[in-house]
Amino acid sequence: ALFVGLLGLLALFLGGMHFKWTLVVDAVRGANMRFFNPRQMQTAGTPGAYAGILKHVGRISGTRYQTPLGIEPIGDGFLIALIYGERTQWLKNVLAAGSAEVVVEGVAYAVDRPELVPMTEVVNDLPPGDRRLMSLFGVGQALRLHRVGVVEPGRNGGSSHE
Repeated sequence: ALFVGLLGLLALFLGGMHFKWTLVVDAVRGANMRFFNPRQMQTAGTPGAYAGILKHVGRISGTRYQTPLGIEPIGDGFLIALIYGERTQWLKNVLAAGSAEVVVEGVAYAVDRPELVPMTEVVNDLPPGDRRLMSLFGVGQALRLHRVGVVEPGRNGGSSHE
């Protein structure tokens, strides 16, 4: 009975994420924000870490935020897959501001010209394991950010955010 229950939860999770069922996506996003993001921030942005850091400013509050995300360097910029779709606050903040900062492999970069792009256009820029995850989770879009330059050290700060 426990195995069947766990299998059912796994199916609900995968189906909910793939088909972007609001209740499932919001629950997963909430759990990530509360439990996993604070732990992820301990290593995010450092050499060898899975997650980079997106630094952005709240479009309404003006608060500086830092969000751990899978940030993939590509060509003249970076890609961030929209695992949760377009409803995240960090995405809305970056699109409103038109710029942000990313920290990847220990280096901070200023980025601008955020644009939503279909995952089909950029999926081949991702590592094979990430490609499989994007397919499994039904990720349809990514955020493309263009690199402006390296940010001088010492400009840190901000609260952790989704």
